[in-house]
Amino acid sequence: MSSRAPESIHLSRREFDALLFDLDGVVTRTASVHAAAWKRLFDAYLPQGSPPFTPEDYRLYVDGRPRLEGIRCFLRSRGLTAPEGTPEEGPDAETVQGLGARKNAWFLEALKQRGVEVSPSAVRLLERARAAGLRTAVVTSSRNGEAILRAGRLGHLFDARVDGVEAGRLGLAGKPAPDTFLEGARRLGVVPARAVVFEDAQAGVEAGRRGGFGCVIGVRRSGARGELLRAGADVEVTELSAVDVDGADTHAEGAMP
Repeated sequence: MSSRAPESIHLSRREFDALLFDLDGVVTRTASVHAAAWKRLFDAYLPQGSPPFTPEDYRLYVDGRPRLEGIRCFLRSRGLTAPEGTPEEGPDAETVQGLGARKNAWFLEALKQRGVEVSPSAVRLLERARAAGLRTAVVTSSRNGEAILRAGRLGHLFDARVDGVEAGRLGLAGKPAPDTFLEGARRLGVVPARAVVFEDAQAGVEAGRRGGFGCVIGVRRSGARGELLRAGADVEVTELSAVDVDGADTHAEGAMP
């Protein structure tokens, strides 16, 4: 890897075998839909007179985390708790599980109305990477990962998918734990040191760093410049058009047995 400019990065096939992408905010523009659903949820739930849910709250406590953990983290930040509830509870329940169901219903409603906006620069990077022989995976905390990929017609661009449904099935800890990224690397058959993580959330950047990945690229869609670098990213870009891929052959020893 060699950086050509503060917001430009070059990835060589001599160094890396695979790229692992977060979904919302990196490949798709659905992060804003998530943020709006979270704000609607928490502004209605918070006690009267409480400060409203802010973009900073979204970045610090919710973005990149599994849905229920995001609820717990935000409530703790306000000194609040809610009963855990059960997965069978519907969106009317005043529990962590119920709030999660309510948020997801509002997200799916907005997604149906607005559709899935795909990042053209992400698609171009994925196409170039695959043409160069790099393997690709999507690693997202969203339990709607498969539906979003299908709606955006993106499934053919990835060799593996680890989403919230798969994480739950396997009992994997969510971001900022590195478990889901490590599972993505395992499914691609590559060692983390020869893989690159693309993330727009601080929790996801931390997960990539803790997983020992060869490069963690922060994709800054919002927030202050340098925020993702402070979270552990090797480089921070505002658009994936700043990332280039060299198609040279890699060393065979980079693959996992």
